[in-house]
Amino acid sequence: MTLVLKDVSTKGEYKEFICLPEKIHKGHEAWLPPLYMDEKIFFNPKKNHSFDACDYRLILAYKNSVAVGRIMGLINNKYNEMNGVKNARFGFIETFNDAEVVHALIAEVEKWGRQKGMTKMVGPYGFSDREPQGLLIEGFEYEPVIDSACNFEYMPLLIEKEGYTKELDCGIYRYPLSSPIPDNLFKIYDRITSRKDLQFIEFKNKRHVKPWIVQVFRAMNTSFRDIYGFVPMTETEMHEMAKKYLPVLDMEFIKVIAKEGKVIGFIISMPNMYKGMQKAKGRLFPFGLLHILKAMKTAKTVSVMLGAIVPEYQKKGLDLYLFLSTVKSALKRGMTSVDTHVVMEKNYNMMDEFDRHRAFLIKKFRVYQKAL
Repeated sequence: MTLVLKDVSTKGEYKEFICLPEKIHKGHEAWLPPLYMDEKIFFNPKKNHSFDACDYRLILAYKNSVAVGRIMGLINNKYNEMNGVKNARFGFIETFNDAEVVHALIAEVEKWGRQKGMTKMVGPYGFSDREPQGLLIEGFEYEPVIDSACNFEYMPLLIEKEGYTKELDCGIYRYPLSSPIPDNLFKIYDRITSRKDLQFIEFKNKRHVKPWIVQVFRAMNTSFRDIYGFVPMTETEMHEMAKKYLPVLDMEFIKVIAKEGKVIGFIISMPNMYKGMQKAKGRLFPFGLLHILKAMKTAKTVSVMLGAIVPEYQKKGLDLYLFLSTVKSALKRGMTSVDTHVVMEKNYNMMDEFDRHRAFLIKKFRVYQKAL
């Protein structure tokens, strides 16, 4: 069969690029469909301001005029300049179990990267660490986790066949709530929350949380400066993210620490509504939103989406407040576990915390690299 690569340029090709994973993952129980209304914005340079600092390509692979694969090539010029590197990235790769298609897509993005003067290819990776990172290499037996890779087991093997090796690993860890939390931790919690110089804020409605969301992203910019792949958000991006996520946030799982009205720490979690997402099949209407809302109410696991403490307030026990306040809310809702966000393997402080709280690895992801 004739294999043809084509850069996405028409509305029909954009739709094909966005919807192709649904065909590839048909019948895949561990796949989590995206919300297509969000995907249409995310892959649109006119609506997603993350494109502003990037060179990019969206490429489809066809066999006999049928789409069988896709890839995004990306050069984040802002990140490269900040870190003194010449990295190109590949991301959002989706194919059937077909080495020929993977080779063609990867080779095309590599050629493009070299033409742009890049010396290294990294991926799968998006604009920053805010998108799913890497490919799942362990933990296929566990349920999908929101905002993380849900690839088939064959995909890492096909990427490695193209000469790619490990850049870094990261993982999601699970805190079981079946064992009682030691009393001494709650004593520390009480001592922390008794501080008069800090505000410990929990929320009852979206109107209350709305003024804090952009402040949270500003604190994230300050806290994440040294994290692999991180690019600071612009004010425009902050407002876009707030608009995107505010409608689906669960108020009970947003915790903020402030000093003199300024956010110095936060944690944002969401019930793992994967069952609702699967039933919705990526579409909110006519019944998708109902499936998602029901799944949020019945979820047994809460997933930490984002959390940070600004550097000058780290190692002062504030992380314990964020952790235990989330645990309290989860127990109140009858949940059985708390899942972390994706954590890099070299984040030794977090690894110590996981050991202390009996957390265990449920999913491991690998970001690959190759010299160009």
